[in-house]
Amino acid sequence: MLSRSEILQTIDMIDQQHLDIRTITMGVSLLSCCDPNPETACRKVYEKITRSAERLVQTGEDIEREFGIPIVNKRISVTPMALVAAASDTGDYVPFAKAMDRAAHTCGVNFIGGYSALVHKGMTEADRKLIQSIPEALSETELVCSSVNVGSTRSGINMDAVRLLGQTVKKTAQRTADRDSLGCAKLVIFCNAVEDNPFMAGAFHGVGEAERIINVGVSGPGVVYHALQSVKGRPFDEVAETVKKTAFRITRMGELVAREASRRLDTPFGIVDLSLAPTPAVGDSVARILEEMGLEVCGTHGTTAALALLNDAVKKGGVMASSSVGGLSGAFIPVSEDEGMIAAARAGVLQMDKLEAMTCVCSVGLDMIAVPGDTTADTIAAIIADEAAIGMVNNKTTAVRIIPACGKGVGDTVEMGGLLGAAPVMPVHRESAADFIARGGRIPAPLHSLKN
Repeated sequence: MLSRSEILQTIDMIDQQHLDIRTITMGVSLLSCCDPNPETACRKVYEKITRSAERLVQTGEDIEREFGIPIVNKRISVTPMALVAAASDTGDYVPFAKAMDRAAHTCGVNFIGGYSALVHKGMTEADRKLIQSIPEALSETELVCSSVNVGSTRSGINMDAVRLLGQTVKKTAQRTADRDSLGCAKLVIFCNAVEDNPFMAGAFHGVGEAERIINVGVSGPGVVYHALQSVKGRPFDEVAETVKKTAFRITRMGELVAREASRRLDTPFGIVDLSLAPTPAVGDSVARILEEMGLEVCGTHGTTAALALLNDAVKKGGVMASSSVGGLSGAFIPVSEDEGMIAAARAGVLQMDKLEAMTCVCSVGLDMIAVPGDTTADTIAAIIADEAAIGMVNNKTTAVRIIPACGKGVGDTVEMGGLLGAAPVMPVHRESAADFIARGGRIPAPLHSLKN
């Protein structure tokens, strides 16, 4: 039974320290929607999503009101659409994205993820069609998010897909140039993508999942920041212990909401993702946590070590609080979505190479980074390859969500609003990687992938 002190602590975390449930995400399998007729398949997709998630938003709002816990987003993830559309006799996959978008609007959710392909070892014709359709699909829909998995520790990196996605990112930026290239904020390229991620833009419903599932993502950078103020100047083992205890409390709240949503929606509870997901709001920043550990500005020397401690302690605290921790679970470092990261990037302290080093020890990777609009497709592909290599070798999930800001250069700002925030345009190396990317083929899996 919770003590009066624990209840008051939780109320204070919600009221003063930006603790919230970042998302309740319902995963829906669309494998039963496959049909040779593309119009019939799209109709089935729309009907199954709306039938499955018709009560999702209302249930989230009811729990929020009854429990007094903010639930920021309600989202849907679906089976990677390349698998569903492959059964249809069509070369145009954009109608599938539009069916997803209509369903998301009907259900009233914030985003729907799963316009996705899994190509880490090779591309089917359906995968290629979907990837080539991404720029049009993201420019003509509002709520659809897309992801592509190009590598894994087990299979290596599909460099043909990496090259194609460099071109895809550029085309997506150009097609949404009138909106500060917003389409790129809804496209994630993964290595070692997970099947139960509730966070957008990378969420999809894995083929190993049940027919429907409820996954919850919690977030509490402000709570961790506040907790660390009580251990100023203390040794790092005390810092880690403080973060662990805080993550424990955050995760317990997340599991409570997840199980309640699961019961009310008559849908199995999947996982709690305890990632520290920042927002542009002051007091809700991962960068400020790292600075509270003693760094003058996030991005200076010592940042990677501080982030490694934070990420590990969050995971250790979370797994003690729930037997169903999953997703990504760690610390996110999306530049545009973190007030402290934005400030550090504008000051020139946080740069691309340092961010890449930080991705070795945190969740996901190079996230919500704006680069000059004239950055070439080959350079973008090389950035994707670098990040995929980090994930492949370290047996962890990494990703790239990069925004070549059309018509803008270093020093300008990309404004996306809401949780997506604003990204200062950061410099990239101007030296060419074109010959490297042109080789194609597959970077082999590392030796330690042979575990059987």
